[in-house]
Amino acid sequence: MRRLFQAAPVTAIAMLFAITRIVTAAPADRIIRGGPIVTVNPAQPTAEAVAIADGRIVAVGSEADVMKHKGEATEVIDLGGRTLVPGFVDGHSHFFSLIDVQTQALCASPPAGTCNNVADVIAALKRVQERRKLGPGKFVMGFGYDPELLAERRPPTKQELDAAFPDNPIILVHVSGHGAMLNSKALALYGVTAATPTPTGGVIGRETGSNEPNGLLFETAFLPIFSKVPGPDGDEAIGLLKTGQELYLREGITTAQEGATMKHQVDLLRAIADRGELKLDVVMLPFITEIDAVFAGKLPANEPEYRNRLRIGGVKVVTDGSPQGRTAAFTTPYLTDGPAGQKDWRGDLSFPQPVLNDSVKKIYDGGATLFVHCNGDAAIDALLEAHRFASGGEPTKPRGTVGVHSQFIRRDQLEKYKAWHITPSFFTIHCFYFGDTHVANRGRAQADFISPMKSARSLGLRPANHTDFNVAPLDQIFTIHTAVNRTSRSGQTIGDDERITPLEALEAVTIDGARLYGEEAKKGSIAVGKLADLVILSENPLTVPPATIRGIRVDETIKEGKTVWKQAPAPQ
Repeated sequence: MRRLFQAAPVTAIAMLFAITRIVTAAPADRIIRGGPIVTVNPAQPTAEAVAIADGRIVAVGSEADVMKHKGEATEVIDLGGRTLVPGFVDGHSHFFSLIDVQTQALCASPPAGTCNNVADVIAALKRVQERRKLGPGKFVMGFGYDPELLAERRPPTKQELDAAFPDNPIILVHVSGHGAMLNSKALALYGVTAATPTPTGGVIGRETGSNEPNGLLFETAFLPIFSKVPGPDGDEAIGLLKTGQELYLREGITTAQEGATMKHQVDLLRAIADRGELKLDVVMLPFITEIDAVFAGKLPANEPEYRNRLRIGGVKVVTDGSPQGRTAAFTTPYLTDGPAGQKDWRGDLSFPQPVLNDSVKKIYDGGATLFVHCNGDAAIDALLEAHRFASGGEPTKPRGTVGVHSQFIRRDQLEKYKAWHITPSFFTIHCFYFGDTHVANRGRAQADFISPMKSARSLGLRPANHTDFNVAPLDQIFTIHTAVNRTSRSGQTIGDDERITPLEALEAVTIDGARLYGEEAKKGSIAVGKLADLVILSENPLTVPPATIRGIRVDETIKEGKTVWKQAPAPQ
């Protein structure tokens, strides 16, 4: 040993220190064993046990090796044949919708809700009015109505809402979140009249033979209202976020996204985070119209680290609307009329190309990650042009840009995504909820290519997948199911060639979700050194029959080694 020190003292001391660390390393806080462990780590796809200490994974491998980390105080969790997977990373949702789902009427149709006709929608609004004791003059709000699924194939009319709620303003938000039906009182409060021009990129429905608004507002006609929608604030809002986060935790989500954050929402999320009440990580994406306020007039930039489980991870821009609302922008006409009866309708961009170009350049110049909502192929063309313009002649330079949804992407656009390092966050849950509607609106060929997970992966892209909560219910298991099965409500297959394997579908909501935020080195797979963000599932999604994946249950959610949600035991 003396000769070794004399020959290479620095190396020898380092070796001795390393040996000492192994010998004196603290025992694990928890060890998980007793069932399949799907690591989502290609270097070590499976394991028998995992050890956790100080919130991180310290050992993954055979049970014999991992149990060497057991100490007197180590808790050993027996899976009992259940399956351990990485914590789910949200590819796109709206965390602030936790307030909406607790304070507004759920007006969705089965299986997401119970509304089968217009009367059911009005009844749901009545129930929330009574539950929240919303007296005269108070807003009554609902969300999730889908006219394609109601018996009348239309929303409640302004007149029906006026008759049911003569003393209250009503805002009934479309399932897409991109528009709403308003009654006369709400229209008056927001100053929408016969003299109100339809804004560029927006839709204002009009009464037949008149310029009088019929209550239907979409896109840029709805956006100013959406940004000012009344709702809980202050301590009430913080309390609702605190309790509502269980919706994410019970779905196994350990990293969530707030996908279009207004300044007052940033402030409320900071408040709950600074109180230490967030149990999962939340990534905020300030909306493009809010960046001057959020960044105090400076160029937008990501926050590299979480502060009390909260950080800004990019900026959100919108280029078009929704395909199910028939406001997504396409290069070819819809097979059906527009939402206000427009003929030969292709949808519109949310903002003119020069405005989009300047917005993207501002984001790139500040170094923030760009998250762009784009659904129709014309909107994706607009994103690509804005990216080219803002890149200053370097479109192939990796910037982490994310095409949120990118549902009706063309193959040539997908190839350009690959060449220009743009990552899609797809939305395969649409195959079930809106697949039949897409076939009717866009035709079989385009519908079959929505959210083309397999084609993207074959090009070398690593798309994430998401629910866009509250457009669809939070359900990561069903998100995996739809990527594997791609069946619609009516049972037809929406793009058989774009089905992927259960492992690939799991990757899309774990490691590939982590890549969106530049966090793949510390999240998204079960590997030594990574955060112990984990989920215990009732069954293994890789081995059950694919058609039954949706029946798998989240039993326990673990964030940085600590259980933050656990399925209640069945009654005896």
